[in-house]
Amino acid sequence: MPRSAPRGGPETRARIAETASGMFAEQGFDAVTVAQVARAAGVSSVTVFKHFPRKEDLFLDRSAETVDLFRSAVDGVPRTQVLDALEALTTRLVDDRAPVSGLAPGSESFFRTIAASPSLQARARELAAGAQDALAEATGDALLAALFVAGYATVFVETARRILAGEDGDAVTTAHRAGLDRLFRALRDGVASAT
Repeated sequence: MPRSAPRGGPETRARIAETASGMFAEQGFDAVTVAQVARAAGVSSVTVFKHFPRKEDLFLDRSAETVDLFRSAVDGVPRTQVLDALEALTTRLVDDRAPVSGLAPGSESFFRTIAASPSLQARARELAAGAQDALAEATGDALLAALFVAGYATVFVETARRILAGEDGDAVTTAHRAGLDRLFRALRDGVASAT
């Protein structure tokens, strides 16, 4: 099968991810095969799997950069300042409407696709566990990593629920910020103080 574009490198990865995202949005995640994505992107299925080990990774294609983002926020930070570094990062993500905040344009389609696919939900949980392990390694504090990732995931899921319910964008953002504030107060002072 002739190829219309080069098969290696970040450009190929980006083209495959973009092609897959469009197909998943139009047809639904479960209705699209890896072979169909490969054909549409002008590469082989082997090339797709070289860049994305699992079909779910085609949709959740920013997971590695998200882990790197959180890891770099705490890298070399004294243990007593880890929460400050994580809070600064999550605030910036909200301000920038970054995809990992759940507040980026197009989030509703992203959340609807995940809500409709048990395999995507399962993969998202696996990726969260991997993020927790990476953060534990970077901070040297497994408990803090577990509590932060669980709390952040809870805020993220609540934001998704609000978006899917059709709540006003400003109200969703305000609730998201309040959830993060409560999370960091709970991590610093205990859950009772954050209620």
